[in-house]
Amino acid sequence: MPPRSPMGGVKTHVEDNHTHDVRYVLRNLWKYLYRYRFGMFAVLALSLLSNVLALLGPRLSGAAIDAITGGEHVNFPSVYRYALLMLAFYAVSAGLSFLISVYMVRLSQKIVSAMRCDAFQSISRLPVGFTDRHAIGDILSVISYDIDTLSTSLAHDVVQILSSVVTVVGSLYMMLTISPLLILVFAVTIPLSVFITRFITSRTRPLFRARSRKLGELNGFVEEMLSGLKTAKAYNREDYTIDRFDKKNEEAVQAYYKSEYYGSTTGPSVSFVNNLSLSLVSVFGALLYLWRYMSLGDVSSFVLYSRKFSGPINEVANIIAELQSALAAGERVFRLIDEPPEMPDAPDAVELENAQGLVEMKNVSFGYEKNRVILHDLSLVAKPGSVTAIVGPTGAGKTTIINLLMRFYDRLSGEILIDGRPIEKYTRKSLRRNFAMVLQDTWLFGGTVYENIAYGNPAATLEDVKRAAERARISYFIEQLPNGYDTVLTENGGNISKGQKQLLTIARAMLLDASMLILDEATSNVDTQTEIRIQDAMLQLMKNKTCFVIAHRLSTIQNADNILVLDHGDIVEQGTHDELMARGGFYKKLYQAQFES
Repeated sequence: MPPRSPMGGVKTHVEDNHTHDVRYVLRNLWKYLYRYRFGMFAVLALSLLSNVLALLGPRLSGAAIDAITGGEHVNFPSVYRYALLMLAFYAVSAGLSFLISVYMVRLSQKIVSAMRCDAFQSISRLPVGFTDRHAIGDILSVISYDIDTLSTSLAHDVVQILSSVVTVVGSLYMMLTISPLLILVFAVTIPLSVFITRFITSRTRPLFRARSRKLGELNGFVEEMLSGLKTAKAYNREDYTIDRFDKKNEEAVQAYYKSEYYGSTTGPSVSFVNNLSLSLVSVFGALLYLWRYMSLGDVSSFVLYSRKFSGPINEVANIIAELQSALAAGERVFRLIDEPPEMPDAPDAVELENAQGLVEMKNVSFGYEKNRVILHDLSLVAKPGSVTAIVGPTGAGKTTIINLLMRFYDRLSGEILIDGRPIEKYTRKSLRRNFAMVLQDTWLFGGTVYENIAYGNPAATLEDVKRAAERARISYFIEQLPNGYDTVLTENGGNISKGQKQLLTIARAMLLDASMLILDEATSNVDTQTEIRIQDAMLQLMKNKTCFVIAHRLSTIQNADNILVLDHGDIVEQGTHDELMARGGFYKKLYQAQFES
């Protein structure tokens, strides 16, 4: 894994290797363009035809001028013929250019759609630890802002570059046929333009990368503040939040300004060199005309071709800033798509079916960072159908045990077994399918009540959902809603109370036919009366299941078969409630702190 910036922007080991960055982006972009290779070849052919027709115009103009100035009598039929041909060629060229632009807009949207799908699929395959380490707003910025930047570049810049290449090559060829001597002017101006462009872009590329990173940080901050808006208002921290936003916003503005400011110097610099070349062509062309090496029409055609030759170079220089922004955005997009997914299942992994629920942990050690171990040689045995409660102060490692059981993270050492087989020998999907979870942080999505309860069991019927709701003691509330089970919940259930959200997640767990159950402070968001009302439902849910209960309210786990008392990653005590109280150790102090003080 590459090192990361504090707010989640990707820092790669190739940031100083600009050539490698460009090749990396272009190589990945080509994978998407190749899917539409026939369309791209059609664009290339149409662009070639369009620009060839446009390139014939100056030649016809020169011929018309020579028809006027070539003798005593003006050859008007030839002049009219050349003028009509110019009009026809330019009209067809413009029409083809319009078709190319329309097609490239549609093509860019197809490519962007494919990129978004790949980026979202990559996120869904990433380990849980990725979102633990990265700001959500920064990831959203990649999927929205960075991909949109690529879309704009594909729709406009690619067409312009294709047109510029054809125009430059065609103009150079036509100038060679007119006067190979006069073309020596560009032997000085072209290297100068290339040097200026490379000099500026080598210094602006890091600025555009910094701009994308700062915008990601700003989005991450805004997402964080919006999710905690109530807390900010409750603590009267609006001014403090605004000050922090102003700072983040100013950093993003400065990064944007610097990249655009220095990037915009490319166009005027190259334009100056191109105008210099045009002046030199005009001066030396006039001399060659006076010395009768060229006709007036040839001089006129050569000047027009020199403008066509210099114009695309100037246009490309003007879009260099956009290209740099697109390259920086593309790098972030493709780094996200290429993020390593969860480790694949072992080749000999089998499906966990009809699990008995025997869970063992033997000398398990784990740390989210290798040099900072949280759990130390932890061992436990949970028999099928038993209830294992995990208690301890904040940071003791309670939730970490759940993360290891679900293989959200893999242990550093030791063994975790289910039904006597290491969990690495099971496929992740089948392992997680055998666990039902009710977490402290409730999560509901924008959809109907029915869809939210049936989330873990899409095949569930309405009757199945109703039975689960009745067992969770929430059916009465649902039936009072305007559309009952078809009532649409807003994002994360914002239109119902926290307690009601918790009850819905409990009903969701009840609908699963899982042999093991995880309750992570499952009743923390309900009031005491509601908690009492659902206790019997919870007991029904836990019946015949191997249960792991993380609890701060020790009153909820007094009947547990085994209570593990954690402190700083070690099991300092374990036993039943009565045994631990009689022992008079750490657990008794926790219990007394809650009930006897």
